[in-house]
Amino acid sequence: MNAQQTDALVVFQPSGRKGRFPVGTPLLDAARELGVYVESVCGGRGICGKCQVSVAEGHFAKFNIESRENALSEKGFKEQRYDEKRGLADGHRLSCSATLQGDVVIEIPDAFKVAGQTIRKDADTIGMVRQPAVRLYYVEVEKPDMHNPLGDAERLIKAIRERFDLGEISVAHHLKRDLQKLLRKANWEVTVAIHNPDQRPEIVAIFPGYSENLSGLAVDIGSTTIAAHLTDLMSGEILASAGVANPQIRFGEDLMSRVSYVMMNDNGQENLTKAVVDAVNGLVDQLLELAGKDRESLLDAVFVANPVMHHLFLGWDPTEIGQAPFALVQSDAVHCSAADIGLNMPQGASVYLLPLIAGHVGADAAAVLLAQHPETAPHPTLVVDVGTNAEIALWDGRQLLAASSPTGPAFEGAETSCGQRAAPGAIERIRIDRETLKCRYKIIGTEEWSDHPEFAEKSKETGVTGICGSGIIEIIGEMLLAGILSQDGIIRSPQNEVEEAVLKPNGRTWSFIVNEGTPHIEVTQNDVRAIQLAKAALYAGVKLLMQKSGITEVGEIRLAGAFGSYINPAYAMLLGLVPDCDVDKVKAVGNAAGQGALIALLDVNARERIEETVRQVTKVETALEASFQDLFVAAMGLPNSQDPFVRTRAHFEMQDFVPAESTNEGGRPRRRGRNRSR
Repeated sequence: MNAQQTDALVVFQPSGRKGRFPVGTPLLDAARELGVYVESVCGGRGICGKCQVSVAEGHFAKFNIESRENALSEKGFKEQRYDEKRGLADGHRLSCSATLQGDVVIEIPDAFKVAGQTIRKDADTIGMVRQPAVRLYYVEVEKPDMHNPLGDAERLIKAIRERFDLGEISVAHHLKRDLQKLLRKANWEVTVAIHNPDQRPEIVAIFPGYSENLSGLAVDIGSTTIAAHLTDLMSGEILASAGVANPQIRFGEDLMSRVSYVMMNDNGQENLTKAVVDAVNGLVDQLLELAGKDRESLLDAVFVANPVMHHLFLGWDPTEIGQAPFALVQSDAVHCSAADIGLNMPQGASVYLLPLIAGHVGADAAAVLLAQHPETAPHPTLVVDVGTNAEIALWDGRQLLAASSPTGPAFEGAETSCGQRAAPGAIERIRIDRETLKCRYKIIGTEEWSDHPEFAEKSKETGVTGICGSGIIEIIGEMLLAGILSQDGIIRSPQNEVEEAVLKPNGRTWSFIVNEGTPHIEVTQNDVRAIQLAKAALYAGVKLLMQKSGITEVGEIRLAGAFGSYINPAYAMLLGLVPDCDVDKVKAVGNAAGQGALIALLDVNARERIEETVRQVTKVETALEASFQDLFVAAMGLPNSQDPFVRTRAHFEMQDFVPAESTNEGGRPRRRGRNRSR
């Protein structure tokens, strides 16, 4: 640096923001001046270590800078103290301590960006932006004296504003009762949790001394199950995850039966609300115990749910959703306190529920859009969250369309004689030998298939307990391919001794024997019908969106949800759950609704983005569409009675498509004749 140079050029990467500052300016101050947000819980005291940066060494022709480590001051007392106590990574400096001595290029490591990727490479949060709605700030408050008549709350606010670039700060009312005792007990050194620091900052919690404990909750309230994640808001790490069956099931398997329960019982709404809130509170207790975290640091929560579950969780009457025109109490995002809805969280904890898209397209569908952002795809893209109520989103290249189809719980193991939820011992994969018609299968919890010599030993602990959703889809597909199930879904009578061994009479219909031993497992005609009804509802919803958009094919299909994550894509198309597509263009994307809840929890800006996206979605109510019933009837066929499914048939080497009107139930040519109905 020139001896007469009084300022230095600093460039922050990866943002590329740059500016000149007087020599001796702390890097943290320069970053804030340029709008580069470097986190600093301690406000520049060298305690938290959140503001770490490093020098990018070398010649940068673009900026005309020769960047070297000596462009920063030598390590001072604060950095040496931090290095001794907690350790600085090689080449890292505390930006609150290091000052500019010359032109330099500064890199902000991903692990220390408040708006960068999460620190821990957890499978559920890797790559997510971390800029939570609640953040921590450590301050040392000036003690009161006779010459300074400010109240303790005002002096706390003054101390924060002197250290941090925040607007008008308020103190939550519930804190003022014990504020003075807490400040004095903490010797005037406290960490405050501020909600919404970028817009309407409010102090919602005060912890004595320096603290980095701050956690949040992301919850997906499904009709059948409730899944929750306790997350460290300082790192993005998922601390613990847990799930529980939705206790509302005892009031009704599907959503409409629960709405009916509310309508027909005086305390119906209260009973359903209490059931789900108690279940969430139980999960909170379980997660805190699993993670070893205290309840006082749990200060933010994000919930996603379908409209009926959303309303019941908030204590709202869902009756209007059960009848046209399916009016919602509120479709916009909900901001409230945890105490408002009876959650066992600290008094200052806040709750956010993503917006609802339509009367039967909920915040869970919005969360899927947030996680998958199909509108960025270069080709028409279909996203289906398969559950008790299927959420469907279609990007046609110009607009986003969304709908919901009432598939019921058949895909999750209910409504079928052999069905069960996905658990150890459940058959998840199955194949039928084309010669013997005997089944071999794979169960959850064991890698070996049933025809493997070690299967009996490996499965001894769990046994074979039933068939879960992915297995049910495969067994019906295999029955179709083996010729013992017609394309209309009829299990036919046996034609020879081989078939007589596996096809057994069941009243006026026939059943297919999967396992003759213990337990006895068979697929009945009613089982096939239950799956047909569920898949027809789903496919009809998809076709309705395609008709609305004017497209005939999709370029990519993403299957979300627990069931969607484990289903074999080829068999999903074989049964006609989703449109015909190249198999390699169909993929499972996991619990996208839960992922969306995590994104909204970790990044407050994502909440604004999804609210704007939802306002632009074209909503389609399947129940109000005249063509839905015709599409549903056609979708009862396997794969479909109208759509040819050319790629799927080629994949499985099936016969060419024959239109439904020219076949009978067994698939043989139908004789044309006069309609004899009167």
